[in-house]
Amino acid sequence: MIPNQSTISITRPLWSRWIHLMAALLLSGTGETILADQTKANEELKAAAGRQDGWVPMTNGRDLSGWRNPFTWGEAKVSDGEIHLLGDRKFFLVTEKSYGDFIFEGDVFLPAGDSNSGIMFRAHVAPNRVWGYQAEVDGDEKRKWSGGLYDEGRRGWFISPIGGDAESVAAFRARSGDSFKRHDWNRYRITCIGRRLRIEVNGVVTTDVEDGTDASGVIALQHHGEKGQVYRFRNLRIHDLGKPHATPTSPK
Repeated sequence: MIPNQSTISITRPLWSRWIHLMAALLLSGTGETILADQTKANEELKAAAGRQDGWVPMTNGRDLSGWRNPFTWGEAKVSDGEIHLLGDRKFFLVTEKSYGDFIFEGDVFLPAGDSNSGIMFRAHVAPNRVWGYQAEVDGDEKRKWSGGLYDEGRRGWFISPIGGDAESVAAFRARSGDSFKRHDWNRYRITCIGRRLRIEVNGVVTTDVEDGTDASGVIALQHHGEKGQVYRFRNLRIHDLGKPHATPTSPK
């Protein structure tokens, strides 16, 4: 609608009075309080939205709050919002909190050359030791076992794939294909609901099995121990589904 002359003559003074009022508030200092309160309210709304959809960031982008290194060696730090692991012996950075049923997502970037990593879940921790389920991050471009399920410190390659079983290995490679990008960021998604364990790499389901060995535990990031190598992780978040419950037919 095109305003007529009378509309324009009424509207302009209203806007003018509003502008003068805001200027006065800012000059008096009251406006600063109002703007600060509004900023705080916006931040609270964003946090509430994050809680509402279920996803919670696992890092704050500044420090390692919520994480710890249970080993007497290895270095972990935050750089440009990423978690960087450095060391010359294998170690893990673990969460302070344990999780039962959950959906985890995060990106990992392997360094060039000899490298291997993993994302532990429902894992166990003791001084200088971490063991349990691990989503494989494989730097070997010939083997291509990224997205496999490894049992660190116990059964090894027990199911996806089964180590030494040619048929199982072939089936795993058929599932995973070229989902893992060796010289790029790779997004992992791990879903645990009851006995159901599911791993996705860049949107491709590489592992979908049932195993009841562990019902809950920490999440951990691995440095495999290659001297001088820096392992990078970013965009870590989790949707905590609570205590383990009956496994559905098809986890989402």
